[in-house]
Amino acid sequence: MALFTSAFAQLDLLRQPEQANEPLQAFDAADEYLLNHLHGQGLAADSRVLLLNDHFGALACSLAGHCRLTSSGDSHLGFIALQKNLERNRLTADSVTFVPASDSVSGPFDLVLIRVPKTLALLEEQLIRLHGQLAPGARVIAGAMLKHLPRSAGELLEKYIGPLQASLAVKKARLLFVTPADKPAVRSPYPTRYQLEQPPLQLLNHANLFCREGLDIGTRAMLPHLPRSLGPLRVADLGCGNGVLGIVFALANPAAELTLVDESYMAVQSAAQNWRAALGQRPVTIRADDGLAGQAAESLDLVLCNPPFHQQQVVGDLLAWRMFTQAKAALVRGGELWIVGNRHLGYHGKLKRLFRGVEQVAATPKFVILKAIK
Repeated sequence: MALFTSAFAQLDLLRQPEQANEPLQAFDAADEYLLNHLHGQGLAADSRVLLLNDHFGALACSLAGHCRLTSSGDSHLGFIALQKNLERNRLTADSVTFVPASDSVSGPFDLVLIRVPKTLALLEEQLIRLHGQLAPGARVIAGAMLKHLPRSAGELLEKYIGPLQASLAVKKARLLFVTPADKPAVRSPYPTRYQLEQPPLQLLNHANLFCREGLDIGTRAMLPHLPRSLGPLRVADLGCGNGVLGIVFALANPAAELTLVDESYMAVQSAAQNWRAALGQRPVTIRADDGLAGQAAESLDLVLCNPPFHQQQVVGDLLAWRMFTQAKAALVRGGELWIVGNRHLGYHGKLKRLFRGVEQVAATPKFVILKAIK
């Protein structure tokens, strides 16, 4: 049990995805600092409050019932955590309105609380969207652990919102108090686009996408080795990002039935737009999900995956291992999981613990492309 205590509530909170003997908490000192400061300043019950990037619902669950609350973020796992933590603490689901980061929030808001995200492009997009959404006299407060608070985050807050004052550090956390100023509307630099040479595709990337300025080198290593002309297979691009693996595979396999899945709402939004641009009205399933948790057992013939090695600022193979186990459950017997990974991550050994056969399809000095057979 991980109890989170603030001036507003004492809560039992879970991270997502859940794991046995979880070593990490669903909250940190920045959450506590934000809430205790807010309690000291006072919060009217009719205040319209916007939370941005509340990782696992610590802020939302603490403030539920104390104000009119909207929470927005780009993680579907974060949304699942919010739902579970509301229920776990006997809080009503309708006490928080959740808006995916792929959609715009609707103000005006009296208070905006921001957890500074790892991807500052996401912060920039969120700040640009706040234009015209702040009520007169609105307060904007950002919080982060010192080790995750670059100077450029404060510069973005000053650029798009107004003058900034930093707090003293408490428990290695800091708050940034921003006074909204009369700023002109700004055209967002997102989404970005880049050109893929082979096959010739222009790929669109919303603000929170990994490698949004160009194709990541792992995917680049995998693309030439994707199987072609396989017939009417059921195929998933797991952790699809902008959809490039699934789209390139679909172009080379006209009879295949594709499902593209990611836990980032902006990734799903990007993948859907890229699919339509490349493949028009060809049928496809594209969804935000906890990997393949929502996929029926033994319903896929092939899974393609470039697994992540981090969740927010936490580095590790938890998400990759979870993807491998989900893929095994979703594949038919004889079905295949194709992955690309850094050599040093040792995915070959991990996959051999799950699958009856693992083959190396190709390799570069940095990456291996592996095929695991159920």
